[in-house]
Amino acid sequence: MNEWSEDYEEGLEAFLIWMKDAGYTPYTQKSYLADVRQFLDSLNGKRLETVKKLHVISFLTSVRERGVSDATRNRKHASINCFFKALIELEMLLSNPAAGIKKSKTEINREPVYLDEGDLGRFLSSIDGKYKGRNLAVFLLMSYMGLRVGEVHTLNLSDYNVERHSLRVFGKGRKWRNVPIPEDVVPFLDLAIEERLNPWRSKEEAMFISQKGRRLSIRGIQQIAADTFDRFQSDVPAAHRRPYSSHKLRHSFATMLLRKGADLRTVQELLGHSSIQTTTVYTHITSREKEEAMSKLQIQI
Repeated sequence: MNEWSEDYEEGLEAFLIWMKDAGYTPYTQKSYLADVRQFLDSLNGKRLETVKKLHVISFLTSVRERGVSDATRNRKHASINCFFKALIELEMLLSNPAAGIKKSKTEINREPVYLDEGDLGRFLSSIDGKYKGRNLAVFLLMSYMGLRVGEVHTLNLSDYNVERHSLRVFGKGRKWRNVPIPEDVVPFLDLAIEERLNPWRSKEEAMFISQKGRRLSIRGIQQIAADTFDRFQSDVPAAHRRPYSSHKLRHSFATMLLRKGADLRTVQELLGHSSIQTTTVYTHITSREKEEAMSKLQIQI
């Protein structure tokens, strides 16, 4: 910790209180605080009220030069912007030097990463180990219902409507949505609940429990996914392995729905996107689909 770090502790404590009051998840609170601390360390003790837009841009540039992705750079910007916004609302500062800085474009010329139905089946077959039933249910909710990692993490037993075969999901923006459970997924979810590990607290409502008896954490789910993807690609040379992650299961779900003819508005509702513009990320077209479309053209001379 730098010697000037103590000067920023009041602002960081206020930011944490603000995030808790605004309903940010513990995972987001931790991520944002880590980003903001990294930014504050770059200021070399500069007082917060003297920080300018140039200092924020300089930090974000240095982050990019160290090789982080555009998405990570944008998250760090969002963290810093949120920090200053909080301090203004709490009447601790008058201006936000992070406001008005453009985001990095993250989707241009990037090949979309997802699993088609065949690959998805092989991935699910790669799930192994002592908690196979629980992990299979977790990944089915993500790949066949489009749930985010954080949404699976926050699921409670009471969110499952057994009669209607639906889940009540608490998503981004503190919004609830009801998602129908596909008939093929129901037995796996029922089995996972039946085999649910005993929580160390008798009143623990979490649907998925870790081996330590606590709610299965976001990091835990991500690690289980990473291990499973490693097994899934074990016969693929390291240089040719694809950058799969737990979030790609949600991506695969959206892609499957759109290919089966679901309209964009329905997919938006199922994914819990506030803007349909976000959903259009999943409307990518493969080379095979392009070739099929072109083969239908006939020259008539």
